[in-house]
Amino acid sequence: MRPSLILLALLTSTTAFADEVTYRNDIRPLWQEKCIACHGEAAPSLAEYDENKEKYKQLSLGPRMNDYANLIAFVGWPDTGALMRRLDDGTNTKDRKPGNMYENLGADEAERQKNLALFKAWVGEGGWFLGKFKELDKATLMKMKVAE
Repeated sequence: MRPSLILLALLTSTTAFADEVTYRNDIRPLWQEKCIACHGEAAPSLAEYDENKEKYKQLSLGPRMNDYANLIAFVGWPDTGALMRRLDDGTNTKDRKPGNMYENLGADEAERQKNLALFKAWVGEGGWFLGKFKELDKATLMKMKVAE
């Protein structure tokens, strides 16, 4: 599937329901509280980050995810599944290891689980995908909601 089709599918599959988790109402406030310090406006673009990961790691900066468009790039494309791999608690992996950003979801396990559930609801049931772009199938893509 072409990358432009993936972005189009993600952006057009955001039909809102009253109880739907949205970026604006649910994810953005959580993101600003827990993640923006390292993934905000001062953070490098994904391409810049990939060019010099060690430099940015030393500066405690990850790739820029300061708004909706930048964040969904780590759900669907170009860094397919990265958000899910980083935030996952390990229950979806063979080695049972949580993603490297899971601990940042909260001060304790209960808060981390609550916030992880919010991210999973935002991405969509069946859309929580830990693979890479080449492994993404249309059926999984269509389950990703990521409502703005």
